[in-house]
Amino acid sequence: MKRMTRISLLLAASLAIVACSAKDFTDLDAFMAEKLARPGGIIPPIPTFKAYEAFAYSATTLRSPFERPIEVRQIAQLQAVSAIKPDENRAKEFLEQFTFDSLSMVGTLERNGTNWTLIRDPQGGVHRVTAGNYLGRSHGKIVETAETYVAVVEIVSDGSEDGWVERPRTIKLSGI
Repeated sequence: MKRMTRISLLLAASLAIVACSAKDFTDLDAFMAEKLARPGGIIPPIPTFKAYEAFAYSATTLRSPFERPIEVRQIAQLQAVSAIKPDENRAKEFLEQFTFDSLSMVGTLERNGTNWTLIRDPQGGVHRVTAGNYLGRSHGKIVETAETYVAVVEIVSDGSEDGWVERPRTIKLSGI
């Protein structure tokens, strides 16, 4: 059996060698002659290089693109009352060290008859808050808590020397 296999392999190899040893390249010679008979083409010139134009960013006085835009209904609610100003003598709460947009609502719970809202800070800590607590860097006071959102009123500068306005904001429950 092994001898028959060896003989058949030897026969197949010899047939392959004989098939490849033919010296008939007429089809290849005809193809090359046809390509050489064509006139040479013109190489297109290298495209011209366009000079780099520097972009001058002129929107530095506009709202940062990384802050959420104020909705139209919120703009209508802005109050420019001169009596509004933050209480600088008040002790700061823990969540006031974080930006408003970095805080997220993760749930609610009830304990001893008090409804609490759970807020996650950017470091991963979860804190209980309720109406009257403060959060965010813009003197944000929680005015209402619900199962799916927290309503906050921030006190922000109106751009004048001593002018302040109230700006309503909300933190919605994560995943909604």
